[in-house]
Amino acid sequence: MRISGLLKQTLVDYPGEVAATVFTQGCNLRCPFCHNGHLVTRPGKTQNDYMDEQMVLDFLAERQGFLDALVITGGEPTLHQDLPSFIAKVKDLGFLVKLDTNGTNLLMLEFLLDQKLLDYVAMDIKAPVEIKAYQNACGNLSLEDFFNIRNSLNLLKNADIKVEFRTTVIPSLHSSEDIINIAKYITGAKLYTIQQFNPEVTLDVNYEKVLPYDKKDMELIAKKCRAYVEIVRVINI
Repeated sequence: MRISGLLKQTLVDYPGEVAATVFTQGCNLRCPFCHNGHLVTRPGKTQNDYMDEQMVLDFLAERQGFLDALVITGGEPTLHQDLPSFIAKVKDLGFLVKLDTNGTNLLMLEFLLDQKLLDYVAMDIKAPVEIKAYQNACGNLSLEDFFNIRNSLNLLKNADIKVEFRTTVIPSLHSSEDIINIAKYITGAKLYTIQQFNPEVTLDVNYEKVLPYDKKDMELIAKKCRAYVEIVRVINI
């Protein structure tokens, strides 16, 4: 596992639980609005540039009884072939595990679910689930990746664990109707989070000039999405 950072405590990343968060290095997409660009474009040169996996496990062992869960985010964690073995070790310590993913590695996601290694999955939906819209939003997307994303969405809609779908809403990429169409696509899902775009830190500096939707607009979009999804929440406003 190429782990680039550890947040020792968070009350936000795993709702309802006290968690730690690890950040994995590397991503197969190049979303211009990404706020973790350093995890995408600046990989370490050697394994010594990363946090040792055992250090994370030792930290968790010391925090048993104080922390409830570990959140694994990135980058894109499912790019790491040793992710299942790492999660298994975390589960052996008694922690819940939440995975943040873009859904491009369907086989990995299927395996993790089949092995019951995940308690919570949050999957980003970058755009309406159409190939051109997704390519416009992601900057680097193959047809295979798109089909995997679509199948991952369908897989998670029927999963028997906690599942959250989420979209960062960017005026230059998304109309309000786009977000409503995403909600329609995931009709029946329990939780959809729409996140206000933050232009302060972006992978593409041109996005620093994009003004986010205001609170009123975000709440209006959320209200319309609730016709299709049980819980729609708005964050970062």
